[in-house]
Amino acid sequence: MNRPRRLPRPRTLRARLTVGLVVLLAVSCAAVGLAAVVELNGFLTQRLDEQLTQAGTRFPESLEHAGRPPDDHDGDERGDTRRMAPGTFGARLVNGTVTREGLIRSGDPAADLNVALPAADAARLARVPADGRPHTVGLSALGDYRVIASPGRDGDVLMVGLPLEPVQATVHRLEGVAGSVFGLALVVTGVAGAYWVRWSLRPLGRVAATATRVAELPMASGEVALPPRAPDPDPPGEVGQVATAFDRMLGHVEDALTKRQAVEERLRRFAADASHELRTPVASVRGHAELALLHPGPVPPEVTRALRRITAESARMGEMVDDLLLLARLDAGRPLERRPVDLTRLVLDAVTDARAAGPGHGWTLDLPEEPVTVPGDAHRLHQVLANLLANARLHTPAGTKVTVTLRTGAGEIRLIVHDDGPGVPEDIRSTVFERFTRAEHRRRPDAPGGGAGLGLSIVAAVVEAHGGRVTLVSGPGATAFEVCLPALSTG
Repeated sequence: MNRPRRLPRPRTLRARLTVGLVVLLAVSCAAVGLAAVVELNGFLTQRLDEQLTQAGTRFPESLEHAGRPPDDHDGDERGDTRRMAPGTFGARLVNGTVTREGLIRSGDPAADLNVALPAADAARLARVPADGRPHTVGLSALGDYRVIASPGRDGDVLMVGLPLEPVQATVHRLEGVAGSVFGLALVVTGVAGAYWVRWSLRPLGRVAATATRVAELPMASGEVALPPRAPDPDPPGEVGQVATAFDRMLGHVEDALTKRQAVEERLRRFAADASHELRTPVASVRGHAELALLHPGPVPPEVTRALRRITAESARMGEMVDDLLLLARLDAGRPLERRPVDLTRLVLDAVTDARAAGPGHGWTLDLPEEPVTVPGDAHRLHQVLANLLANARLHTPAGTKVTVTLRTGAGEIRLIVHDDGPGVPEDIRSTVFERFTRAEHRRRPDAPGGGAGLGLSIVAAVVEAHGGRVTLVSGPGATAFEVCLPALSTG
């Protein structure tokens, strides 16, 4: 079933206001035109009725007594046409049958008065009540007529009528003139109204443009410079009130962003200072524990286990401190080393280390034939590979196949680490690159604990510092981390 097509609705406020203005004007013009046409038609019809009343039944009576001498009715034997307007129609009816009819064509008594009416017209005349009141009758031979029927002296009905054609022509002419004038007025009003509405809404357009520029700003982190405020040319008006409220809102947003940036800067400095200060005591604790383990004298087994735990936890804490210090430096925008790095060699070394650490997994390489070189920091890029492979090893069960793919093309290098493990749950995929996100218990219940949740955040930070991006695509039975890095320029 085909539904009727709806007219398109104006989408912008300016179009809606303009269309509304034109529609209201059109309704007003239509009402004025209709009232004028109805009033004129009624007035002219009333004048015609008065003319009929004044004419009386003299003309149809002359048709009734057409056999009298002409001097008896001051006309010829065909009917009395004195002071009769051209087009006057007369008829005599006896028992509902038209016995005589006549038509004054030019007002000249010598003119032909004979007229032949079809049977349908005669039947219409017979249905007109003889009440002496005007009635409208449509005659196929003559057109629309306004007629008055009155009883005659011989039990007959005498009827006189005047044509409605002059009234209708005048009314139609008024309709044409009114339609032309109102149509031109609608066109002029539409164009002028569109410009007027556009001019009136200019401040609102500037507010919208400012809001669009604000919406395009990256406000997630870092210092944000808001655009200039929207102008406020008319504070008392509605548009001025919107502009004022919008400017105040931008002021509050700017204050909030400034305070947030200050807090973030203090947190970065604190993380960097704390990490830097923690490196020395952590290294000292680890050194003393290792020194105690080297003591030649007898040491109780419980003390030995405690010292080994201290050494292991000190080493883990040292790695965590190093990771926090690295993130703090990257947050501060410190540049990394920029040298050509053989990414193929890094992949081979990282996969070799991962195979040694996780012999229960299947490790597969998919590398191009030619070495792939990227500009960057070799140590940090190796850390990216190591973290991604460690993530695949620690969070998937034994027997999982891990494939490392390296691809080139379109001015960038793509490094993909894919595994066929259980996948990353959907509710944590959006936060997997955030700091201190720990989800090993979700992917692999028997995974060893102890991770700080900084590995993938370091991957994202290092890749971003290299001008690249990292994405995650995961589902049941398939997880892929894709790192895109800019290729080495040959220019």
